[in-house]
Amino acid sequence: MDWDNLRFFLALADAGSLSRAAEKLQVDHSTVARRIDALERELGVRLVERLSRAYRLTAQGEQVRDRAKEVEAGIADLARFASSVDRSPQRIVRVNGPPTFVANFLAPRLLPLQRQHPGLRIELVGEVRQVSLTRGEADLALRMERPRDKEIVARRLAVMAYGLYGSRDYLARCGEDEREYLGCDDSLDHLPEQRWLRMLIGDRVLALRANDIGTQLTAVRAGLGLAVLPCIMVRKEHDLVSVPTRLPPPTRELWLLFHRDIGRVPAVRAVIDRITAITTEARAAFLGVAS
Repeated sequence: MDWDNLRFFLALADAGSLSRAAEKLQVDHSTVARRIDALERELGVRLVERLSRAYRLTAQGEQVRDRAKEVEAGIADLARFASSVDRSPQRIVRVNGPPTFVANFLAPRLLPLQRQHPGLRIELVGEVRQVSLTRGEADLALRMERPRDKEIVARRLAVMAYGLYGSRDYLARCGEDEREYLGCDDSLDHLPEQRWLRMLIGDRVLALRANDIGTQLTAVRAGLGLAVLPCIMVRKEHDLVSVPTRLPPPTRELWLLFHRDIGRVPAVRAVIDRITAITTEARAAFLGVAS
């Protein structure tokens, strides 16, 4: 049996549609469909019902999915074992985290580590979705909440404070009743900062909804309204002003996650130590305290 066919089937089972599975796998949707067809022929079992806008697993497909996940976990465990005994300095360390945080804060501080460790290469991947460390999609992940997976080591790096911000020009020309607010789209409605904003503004309609903080920051700079932003992101934005609120702004915890086996690899350990040092040095900034 071709394991790649199972891998494509699992991506479809998780995503629920050809287009989303293809996006995840970075292939054309016809490739996903062809792989699913090949797996059904190999097994002699119908795995999916092909609906007009989605694919739905059959009862047999659900059973194959569950067994395929066990196979996937076993392969990932084998790959982690191989990585954990690799002492070669020639290694790529893949770090995943929120896009704006990775680009604006982490990249300029972490990438110089490569000069100190010849052969070390750091890949920074900013994604909204949460990658699977268990499946080896990344070596390290930065998250705003602690995971429940017991196999994952979680190190709390900092407490991140938020505030309501607007541009000086916008606040000067708009009275309190005229202010508009910018926030998250439906996919991020569950976030603490979004729930806080909802409590603050009541039933007012958001002037802009986005699925990333970077877009909101750009909109605030442009004078389109007020948004809830991490204090550390606006510390050098001299044209942005913190707006007093009747409710205390929220805080969230920043965590560094890694699989226990991967954390023993010298190259990965060097990156872990550097990220820890970077965030420790910036703890006051994360809380919005001026240095």
